[in-house]
Amino acid sequence: MSLVDLIMPKLGESIMEATILKWHKQPGDKVAMDESVLDIATDKVDSEVPSTSAGVIHEILFKENDIVPIGTVIARINSSGTTTISPTPVATSKIDTKEIVNAAETIPFQPAVVKETNKNDSSVRFYSPLVLNIAQSEGIGMSELENIPGTGQEGRVSKKDILAYVAAKKSGTTNINVNETPAVNIQSIPTTNNTGSSNESSAAVQYQGNVEIIEMDRMRKLIAKHMVDSKKTSPHVTSFAECDVTNLVLWREKVKKEFEKREGEKITFTPLFIEAIVKNLKKYPLLSSSLDGDRIIVKKDLNIGMATALPSGNLIVPVIKNADQLNLVGLTKQVNGLARAARNNKLKPDDTVGGTFTLTNVGTFGSIMGTPIINQPQVAIMAVGAIKKRPMVIETPQGDTIGIRHMMYISMSYDHRIIDGALGSSFLNAVSKELENFDSNRTF
Repeated sequence: MSLVDLIMPKLGESIMEATILKWHKQPGDKVAMDESVLDIATDKVDSEVPSTSAGVIHEILFKENDIVPIGTVIARINSSGTTTISPTPVATSKIDTKEIVNAAETIPFQPAVVKETNKNDSSVRFYSPLVLNIAQSEGIGMSELENIPGTGQEGRVSKKDILAYVAAKKSGTTNINVNETPAVNIQSIPTTNNTGSSNESSAAVQYQGNVEIIEMDRMRKLIAKHMVDSKKTSPHVTSFAECDVTNLVLWREKVKKEFEKREGEKITFTPLFIEAIVKNLKKYPLLSSSLDGDRIIVKKDLNIGMATALPSGNLIVPVIKNADQLNLVGLTKQVNGLARAARNNKLKPDDTVGGTFTLTNVGTFGSIMGTPIINQPQVAIMAVGAIKKRPMVIETPQGDTIGIRHMMYISMSYDHRIIDGALGSSFLNAVSKELENFDSNRTF
């Protein structure tokens, strides 16, 4: 029998662990080369792990919802194709109603015990798909689920825990009282302080009037934590510039049909903005850096992140690697490809790591300007607003005149530990001039 180790893959330089969301294969199942074996989640993106060998799943070493360090063996595949298997720690994904009933007789439910926790701990509690399925089938909301004591790793709720809770709830022996209906007192819900950490106090929270309670999903919790961490890490300064992008707008309008016909891609404003940013990052390299203690790490590889809204309303930042080595066609294909992958939940973990500077287009949703939060460990992020027609003074050799121009505000937040106002404003205005002086006779 020849066993091949399936290892938790490297998911980017800053990612050290991943959470197992769901196993698609169980011991004894056949698997083909590159076939998806399990789904995993990092603090940036969800992804699939493919098989590194054809054969039969021999052993699974971790349960759903376990957090596993990168490089750890998570399963073994018998490449000889025999069906000898080892016991698995993973619970079946099917919900057996008889098992729920029997839990009342075999698993006594224990009331929640308040443990001493680090007040600065802002970790996110994960739930396996099995636990969530049981909760949904039993009508248990997220507020109620958050208060179920867990015996799993780091206090996570296991299948045993939720089955015991369901059985105890039906017998009336549980003391957890959580009601998710609007305009009521919510009991035993941990309150959150302004640092994003859970408050140990279980005092009742009063919600007045007609309210709706919406629980954050896992990604929204992580986004919230990253935003708070960024504000605590970097002293933010934001500078603004006004930009006349008339030449750029008219050029795009002129070539967009021919571009799509020739390249098979629609050209948006985003690759044009990225092109201008990259040109000026070469002139101001400190804007593409990070801080390591007292050392400034200047990044020579210009990897541009582009903030992208997901259908769920959450935000993700896929990264265009080595953007300075791509022409406009290459940038357009990268921008469109990553945007499609984000919308269809097809981004790979490597697609969201390694960024050295980020662009966010707040104008997509009608905002004329914004004050973006730095995407750590970067030191700057630029926001472009909506393009609006406005009457403007135009300087000509014959004198000043009034004309209708396409105007846009751009803003940049930067880390004041590294970037001073002079440098930040110089870079911002250089990008503005690059866009204003766009060559309307260029080819693509």
